[in-house]
Amino acid sequence: MNDPLVQTLIQIAGTLLLAIFFVLSLSTVIFYLFAIAAALQFFSAKSEQDFDFQPPVTVLKPVCGLDENTYENLASFCKQDYPNYQIIFGTQDENDPCIAIVQQLIQAFPDQDIQLVIDSTAIGINPKVNNLHNIALKAKYDILVLADSDIWVDPNYLKQVIQPLSDSTVGVVTCMYRSRSQNLISAFEALSISTEFCPGVLVARKLEGMAFAFGATIAIKQSVLAEIGGFERIANYIGDDFQLGYLPAKAGYKVALSEYVVDHVLSTATFPELLKHQTRWFRNTRFARSSSYLGLIFTYGTVSSLIFFTMTQASVLGWIVLITTWTVRYFAAWLVGVHYLRDAIAKRLLLLVPLRDCLSFCLWCYSFFGNTVEWRGRQLELTAGGAIVDKTKLLEQDTP
Repeated sequence: MNDPLVQTLIQIAGTLLLAIFFVLSLSTVIFYLFAIAAALQFFSAKSEQDFDFQPPVTVLKPVCGLDENTYENLASFCKQDYPNYQIIFGTQDENDPCIAIVQQLIQAFPDQDIQLVIDSTAIGINPKVNNLHNIALKAKYDILVLADSDIWVDPNYLKQVIQPLSDSTVGVVTCMYRSRSQNLISAFEALSISTEFCPGVLVARKLEGMAFAFGATIAIKQSVLAEIGGFERIANYIGDDFQLGYLPAKAGYKVALSEYVVDHVLSTATFPELLKHQTRWFRNTRFARSSSYLGLIFTYGTVSSLIFFTMTQASVLGWIVLITTWTVRYFAAWLVGVHYLRDAIAKRLLLLVPLRDCLSFCLWCYSFFGNTVEWRGRQLELTAGGAIVDKTKLLEQDTP
């Protein structure tokens, strides 16, 4: 180890690493500043609302089992201040406990056009898409609004969400979301949604335009859905919501980000469950959007600045980089999560943002290794573009 050449190489490697983490820290400061600018632009630019545009709408609600506050979440869609809309709840399991909830809703809202579909037909591996395909066959109207069963909305939801569709060039509308939680674990998972995920969405919208959608809400015209190949086209993708934005955008339609923010009820109960959820999200992103996934390295400034600070042994420059990066990071998290999205979790746990960033960075690194995810008790293998193969069935077929 006393060899001068070895010592020189070690010094060069150390200097190179310092330079890398300094550049990464600087890059993330620029990213955070851009997120701040994108948020200011998006939330201050109030679009014109033409409430005379209220075409009939079919709301598709695939259900599977019971979530936290299932009745309240589903009932919120039955209380819309909207003149003409249909709601179709659907499940593939005739013994699904959510059936009883839907039946209660039908009785509680006798004047509302509510239908329950129980159909086990499968067109692919993704059970949610199978469910959507089956219930969409009963849709009366051209505009479909898809929303996960763990979403809660207020009575003005439909009125606002369909507004961008008055523009014939818009094929899809989607919404950002903030989370409600029942415990500290789910709150810690939810913290990244409004402080990490949503700022990233606003940056992507500003730089590239919207070419994706979120399961929290997707409003899509049936004609657009048919043009991209229907639900059959995405039945073997785990990221079906992403595909319902990506494919229409690829076909030449605009994807609009609504100003409306929905509430998402997150019920993660244990830390292993949190890790499983997050790993599935990271790995799906890695396969569906590989270039964007690599670019996430430029968003973890709290980590890169902390490493730089440690490597410089708390030097003056290390302190400047750390304080600058964390200050801008905190402000971006507060502006988007607390001020604009009014996320109670972000407000309560804002000081934990660096810790949450560190967990996200570790999961980002971990998700490079392996191509399988666990979803609803099944082992799924991710392939190029985000398509999935059911490894559970393959293993069962191989078992003598």
